[in-house]
Amino acid sequence: MISGINGFSRILSFIIFLNKIKIKYGLIGIIIPVLLAVIIGGIIIYISGKDPFIVYSILISNTLGNSYGIGQVLFKATPLIFTGLSVAFAFRAGLFNIGAEGQMNIGAFAIAWIGFSFQSLPWFVLIPASILAGFIAGALWGSIAGILKARFGSHEVINTIMLNFISLAIVSYLVNEVYPVPATIHSPEISPNAYLQRFDLFTGLFKGSPFNLSIIISVIACFVMYFIIKKTPLGFKIKTTGLNINAAHYAKMNVKRILLLSMAISGGFAGMAGLNFVNGYKHYFELGFSEGAGYIGIAVALMAKNNPWGIIAVAIFFGILEYGGLTINTMVPKEIITMIQALIIIFVIITSKFMDMKILKNKTM
Repeated sequence: MISGINGFSRILSFIIFLNKIKIKYGLIGIIIPVLLAVIIGGIIIYISGKDPFIVYSILISNTLGNSYGIGQVLFKATPLIFTGLSVAFAFRAGLFNIGAEGQMNIGAFAIAWIGFSFQSLPWFVLIPASILAGFIAGALWGSIAGILKARFGSHEVINTIMLNFISLAIVSYLVNEVYPVPATIHSPEISPNAYLQRFDLFTGLFKGSPFNLSIIISVIACFVMYFIIKKTPLGFKIKTTGLNINAAHYAKMNVKRILLLSMAISGGFAGMAGLNFVNGYKHYFELGFSEGAGYIGIAVALMAKNNPWGIIAVAIFFGILEYGGLTINTMVPKEIITMIQALIIIFVIITSKFMDMKILKNKTM
């Protein structure tokens, strides 16, 4: 037992050491948790009677071994980039936005509404209008929690969770009662002028996959977040508030305004996530389309350390797991992949905590 504890301590010490050098090798702090989660997942697969090496090799082959699989992975990753940015932006201000799921739903319906309400508009008007509608709708929904936080000090976690349920009720009412399509749970179809084309239609790549131009918009959104946080006075105020709200008050910053704007912009990023499905895939809003992307965005932001460029890489990794889980569903339950995702997050948090404790200990010595 003692030797087992000592062995585990050595593993943790090694993880701490690797994380200490992550300034030079930034991916180390992510790779170790991923490896640990994959090993544990492999053990569970083995216990279930399957060969983990075969299962993992099929997963990799089906996701990265052909252009269709890669297209599916990138399609799955695109909304996670938006929701990851949403959560990360709020984190920068010291806010925990659990509401990306609801903001995504509200934004997606607004995108669809523009598309089916203004059928005659040309593409160069309709596509920007759809993007703007998604951002504004998500921002307005996110700002509700921002107002409650700034004005009354109400905790954003509770507010955003409740707003998720309210958003689902609103879009359900709109789809079923206001803009019904008989015998369906989706909105009317948007104008073809609002379509974001699939890559296979004009490049011949990713044949048959729904991977579309919305990923370009998501990358632009990453640049926008980077620019705001790193290059603008607002970004400096957001970071200051997130690191030490008392210091922000002392510096005479308008903290209430900063919190409100942070939640609004955060919601705006999530609101644009619907572009991938509505404009690039099905061409209508459908209840349940998000498949929990708003919640997975929390994991994406945590693993990427709120870095907008890291969010792209982590979103692709989760895209591999999401689509890979479907490809091996006949061999092992898809829930095993969900469990691996959860384990990765747990190990990321553990290693980060141990690293922080080690750094604090070194500073006090």
